[in-house]
Amino acid sequence: MRVYPSGVGVSSSALRFLATRLRERRRALGTRWRRLNAGRQALLTLAHLRNGQPYAQLAAGFGIGTTTAYRYITEAVGLLAALAPTLAEAVRAASMKAYLILDGTLLPIDRIAADRPFYSGKHKKHGMNVQVIADPQGRLLWASPALAGAVHDVRAAREHGIIDALTEAGINCWADKGYQGAGGAVRLPYRGRWKSLSAGQQAVNRSHAKVRALVEQAIATLKSWRLLRKLRCSTTRITSLVQAVLTLHLASSD
Repeated sequence: MRVYPSGVGVSSSALRFLATRLRERRRALGTRWRRLNAGRQALLTLAHLRNGQPYAQLAAGFGIGTTTAYRYITEAVGLLAALAPTLAEAVRAASMKAYLILDGTLLPIDRIAADRPFYSGKHKKHGMNVQVIADPQGRLLWASPALAGAVHDVRAAREHGIIDALTEAGINCWADKGYQGAGGAVRLPYRGRWKSLSAGQQAVNRSHAKVRALVEQAIATLKSWRLLRKLRCSTTRITSLVQAVLTLHLASSD
């Protein structure tokens, strides 16, 4: 395998954050020596998450074995995932916001047609459903654990306790028609064909669409980490990857 110089489009603050956490973990474990120091292990992990490169390519570039690369990345991802904010913490942090925006996104996976629980009829592909909460400026605040792609958005929101948490906190939440019947603090557009709506209802739906569209910025932020654009790992690892990316984003945006 040939090795060539490359770059990783992540902020230096994300690299420093992860390297610091890894050093703290090594001190706690009493680790004396490893093939890569904490800074290089952090860079290895960021390259995997940001560029989506496979372990074999990364191992060749960093001069380590494929198994070692997998072990280092898995360790760093688990560490980051454990630092991700819970829904309750995210809601408390957003308590002073005028409102929040909720939407679901599908993270594509490499599954075959027989894997029906992972097939999203809405998107016509296999994937994992992740719920995203954004602030009024479209900034990513929280991402949920991943559920099978066949799960509808309103059901996913209920299973994660998003609707109850926002209602108890008294925070209004804008969402699309996929959350019909959610109730509580969730605000939805009027249903029905456009021509059958009154002028007032059409105006409300236009305003609602402009507000809700900002959540696409948060989803784009999540998927700017290329690994999440096409996941080829076990579905049991996807939640950890999403939470790790969320932690890195929040750490670098503080």
